[in-house]
Amino acid sequence: MAMLTSILLLLAVGMTYVVTRWLYNSLRYHRLAKEWSCQPAPKIPAPFLGIGRFLTTIADSDMGILRLLDEGFRQYGMTYEHMVLGESQFATIEPENIKALLATKFPDFSIGLRHNAFYPLLGDGIFNADGELWSHSRALLRPQFSREQVADIALLREHANHLIAALPKDKTAFDIQELFYRLTLDSATEFLFGESTNSLSPNFNPASGPLAACGGERGFADSFTLCLDYIICRARLQSLYWLINPPRFHRAVKTVNDVVDYYVDRVLDAKSNPKDQSSNENKRYVFLEALAEETRDRKMLRDQMLNILLAGRDTTASLLTSSFYYLARHPEVWSRLRQEIIEAFPIEEKDSITLERLREVKYIRYFLNEVMRLLPPVPVNARIAVKDTMLPTGGGPDRKSPILVKKGMTVAWPVWHMHRRTDIWGTDAHEFRPDRWEDDAKKGWGYLPFNGGPRICLGQQYALAEASYMLVRLLQQFDILENAQPEMILPRPKTNLTLSHKEGVQVRLWSSSFSQSLRE
Repeated sequence: MAMLTSILLLLAVGMTYVVTRWLYNSLRYHRLAKEWSCQPAPKIPAPFLGIGRFLTTIADSDMGILRLLDEGFRQYGMTYEHMVLGESQFATIEPENIKALLATKFPDFSIGLRHNAFYPLLGDGIFNADGELWSHSRALLRPQFSREQVADIALLREHANHLIAALPKDKTAFDIQELFYRLTLDSATEFLFGESTNSLSPNFNPASGPLAACGGERGFADSFTLCLDYIICRARLQSLYWLINPPRFHRAVKTVNDVVDYYVDRVLDAKSNPKDQSSNENKRYVFLEALAEETRDRKMLRDQMLNILLAGRDTTASLLTSSFYYLARHPEVWSRLRQEIIEAFPIEEKDSITLERLREVKYIRYFLNEVMRLLPPVPVNARIAVKDTMLPTGGGPDRKSPILVKKGMTVAWPVWHMHRRTDIWGTDAHEFRPDRWEDDAKKGWGYLPFNGGPRICLGQQYALAEASYMLVRLLQQFDILENAQPEMILPRPKTNLTLSHKEGVQVRLWSSSFSQSLRE
């Protein structure tokens, strides 16, 4: 009897605590909403704690999250609240709200559980850090991306030659996406480590070098891609991320870490045993070596290298692949782009391409801007409130009042949808039209392919330089491009950390002069 009384007393105390806390928070939220003139945003009904919405994204892992968000924007406007796995979240494509998230209220938000979900692969690198840790990473990396060597596109010449040599010469269809991912891995590893994977090189030997132990370049690339697949699954489970932790994932992480550790240890050993400095006067810039001048922390170096490798490989490959997706379907754009490239860079001047001269061909930038508008390499992002705060718009009957964001709430902003808003981009917002950028179509916070605010992408100039250079080299070399997927009217993207094309981008690419020489 005494035990039963104790149990009932504990239950009563527990219930009293829960009710009291609920009442306290309700009053506090009411007071804050009144103080900040907040009104509720439209709220999507969420039976069963929003489990059904979560299962929808799992059932369609490629486009599920984008389709789910699109349904909400169509029915409830540009900002709405919904529930996923019992957690209330906001989704918004209002530029003013995104500006607040990324800039004016930057300290009020963090990456939240993303750090834990991504940690096995990305550790404490810049994309996976918050607060002081992020500030330290930013201060460490920013000077490296400010150096003129970062824009030295001469580094890309050999890799472009390898790519061109690897293309089919008999008009057969091929997946250009697969080649672009190999190209950007080759260029990123040379830029970061001073030694390229050289997967496109005709002399590539998978049985030599640090990659041999993991099955060559493909073993390393496949392990890296597998890791990315797992960490995005972990992120989608939110606080249940720890459920995705299989041995296969850990083996892939170890493979990637072992390769990067090889380069880190080699650089650290060289720093500990300096050779004749005069022999290094004309040595090419290597990102890891420069970074090792700032820190000798082995884990810090590895984490930062993996974070930059992710950006250097995946986002640029995504941009180049999407570029050829659109070029193959818009022959008028291909013709104009090639004409302007040939006028600025005659074929015999392929070795004199510089960043300054690339910037003079404005249509290249118009074209890339439009590609990133419709197929942004990072289509959706999110932050979590670290304190009770507010966003400036989206609430009330007119959807213009501020909205209260409670501590712990997630706010997602898919630039995929924002870049398609007809009230921002016009009635042809869903059409691919690079010409729209000729009218100086700057949309401020309505166009964010590289994020914004303090966390704006450090490597955006490097990515644009590499993409521009590769476009010039390929359009110099080839004058005919055919779409080998005529049945694919709309893109079929796969959304992980970055966007890729689920079925690749199949094209035919050749030079008419080459065909003529064969006939003769």
